[in-house]
Amino acid sequence: MKSILPELRADRGWTQAELAMRLKVSRQTVNAIETSRYEPSLSLAFAIAKLFALPLEKIFDPRP
Repeated sequence: MKSILPELRADRGWTQAELAMRLKVSRQTVNAIETSRYEPSLSLAFAIAKLFALPLEKIFDPRP
């Protein structure tokens, strides 16, 4: 699943570790989501959307 998570994170000047801390996940999890190697759980996807104050469909694109 593609996402704009790297751009959103960069816009705020956060490292992957900083974003991971805010989401209470590992930096490796953030990296895996950003590189499309891992699809976040629904609860994590909602936490990401809430953190960036955007709807899920603006952050994640389920199309291959």
